[in-house]
Amino acid sequence: MILSRYERMIARRYLLPGKGEAFILLVAGFSLGAVMLGVAALVIVMSVMNGFRAELFDKIVGLNGHAVIQGIGGRLPDWREIVAQAKATPGVTSAVPLIEQPLMSSYNGRVEGILIRGMRVEDIRNNASLNTHVVTGSLASLTPGSGRIAIGSRLAESLGAQIGSEVSLISPQGQATPFGTVPRIVSYTVAAIFEIGVYDYDKAYVVMPIEDAQTLLLMGDAAGMVELKTVDADRVGPILAPLVDKVGTRAVVSDWRTMNAQLFEALAVERVAMFVVLCIIILVAAFNIASSLIMLVRSKTRDIAILRTMGATRAAMMRIFITVGSTIGVLGIVAGLVLGTVFLFFRQAVVNFVQLVTGQNLWDPSIRYLTELPSKPDPAEIVAIVVIALVLTFLATVYPAWKAANTDPVQVLRYE
Repeated sequence: MILSRYERMIARRYLLPGKGEAFILLVAGFSLGAVMLGVAALVIVMSVMNGFRAELFDKIVGLNGHAVIQGIGGRLPDWREIVAQAKATPGVTSAVPLIEQPLMSSYNGRVEGILIRGMRVEDIRNNASLNTHVVTGSLASLTPGSGRIAIGSRLAESLGAQIGSEVSLISPQGQATPFGTVPRIVSYTVAAIFEIGVYDYDKAYVVMPIEDAQTLLLMGDAAGMVELKTVDADRVGPILAPLVDKVGTRAVVSDWRTMNAQLFEALAVERVAMFVVLCIIILVAAFNIASSLIMLVRSKTRDIAILRTMGATRAAMMRIFITVGSTIGVLGIVAGLVLGTVFLFFRQAVVNFVQLVTGQNLWDPSIRYLTELPSKPDPAEIVAIVVIALVLTFLATVYPAWKAANTDPVQVLRYE
């Protein structure tokens, strides 16, 4: 919108009303603040929601892969053949045999439920989710027959275990006796403690060489499943379609969407709902801009009439008041983006401060899954937020500007 010199001058004066019009200036300030808070809230919430999904996806998929081929009955005797078939499938980047089994653990009289994860030694050392999150100890000492394991940090806290502790793993699959099956209890030395950042994993996972897991569970040379990673997690279904036909009735192929469907669907629904709800804040701010402009038009009716008699056109009046309202909206949007960026940068410090002041644990990892508040701003979403705010702001200026443009100077100045 191109304004002439006198239109820019009038718009600038109307943005800062005189001393007798402090109330109009106050309402305009509230309008700007409402736009700022609405934009900041949208940027913060959407970035945090994106961060949640990205962090959960990276951590869950990083440890569990994009899909798994699980044997019928929990066993894959021919896992080597399946691994070879998987690696030969176009789009599959890795195929890792492993064993996962829920058991019990005991140390110094404390008992906790666990999920043992037996993996080949080279796969343990090449798994980025494990080797980059070791808190203490080393994964290098996990070798077949060494009797060493790695456990999650939360599990270590619950058991009171540390590096060098002898933790007993209890398997119900033991020797059969005349009195029933005797549970199998084997002690292992804690060689490493890791913290992936997902509470459920850090609370339950126990990693060991696959040979030790086979011995503990009396599985012989069988594996429990084969973990797969592909070139594109979003296309995992089409990529693995040929492999599904090959494994036939020997195993079941499940991808990350199936295994975590409820969690990611809930996040998607919540993300859309929060976006719509927070857009209402910007809509309310737009109504505030409209109300402040209406008051401005009413207070400037005499000035508008004089301008009209001096030759100002209706289009000029429209441009002036649209510029005034849009300027308030643009300033609010810019301030909102700055506020949102600052908040996201100091987000964890803000959470810690609020927890300190209120004495409440606002970020319980057992409920939130993650140990820290995540954030991942999406440029496309931020652009969409800015566009929505600009459109609502512009629409809010149309009616007051139209009223100003249709002011009848004869009626206003008749008794002047």
